[in-house]
Amino acid sequence: MNVINSDGGVVLIENNDVPSEAKLPTEYGDFLIRVFHEESTGLDHVALTLGDMQGPDPVLIRVHSECLTGDAFGSRRCDCGPQLQAALRAISDRGWGCLLYLRQEGRGIGLHAKIQAYHLQDKGADTLDANLMLGLPADDRDYSIASCMLSALDIQEVSLLTNNPNKVEQLRTHQINVVETVPLIVGVGEHNRDYLQTKGQRMGHNINPSDL
Repeated sequence: MNVINSDGGVVLIENNDVPSEAKLPTEYGDFLIRVFHEESTGLDHVALTLGDMQGPDPVLIRVHSECLTGDAFGSRRCDCGPQLQAALRAISDRGWGCLLYLRQEGRGIGLHAKIQAYHLQDKGADTLDANLMLGLPADDRDYSIASCMLSALDIQEVSLLTNNPNKVEQLRTHQINVVETVPLIVGVGEHNRDYLQTKGQRMGHNINPSDL
């Protein structure tokens, strides 16, 4: 696999004399890590796969957007870190699956703006209004890159770990057959309950008050 052309740019797996893929042993199993380069943005994205991607059942997939504060530092302002760990555990429990890690920090607005939005949230704004107050979209993520990565991995039918209908809609628009969605509501606590309520009530995520 070398180059895949798409409407969102060119997605490239570095595959010269030394391909950018390797074994990645983790506490959840021995994954294979592959790096995809998105030429239109200059960003590198990652696919972690476990087992064989071919089978009679849809592949269990998590499309996870980067969250430095949650994934690396364990921030409790969001549910990103727990979602990442729960997705890897679910893939491990099933014995095969794929996690795409996309460099779309802060729902696509970037780390700098995300921390500015946090500042506004500290002053009382919710996660949606904070972005809008900065003159930014509520959610600026584009999942066309994810569809290219899945196609490169020859994954066409997926069981998607998500609470976000927009993610499902975008993948389907790009010819990925989302056969089913699997809820991923984890890591709920006092510091992120309002954040999750906003996602459910104002941003269309499939999160019920009873889940919180």
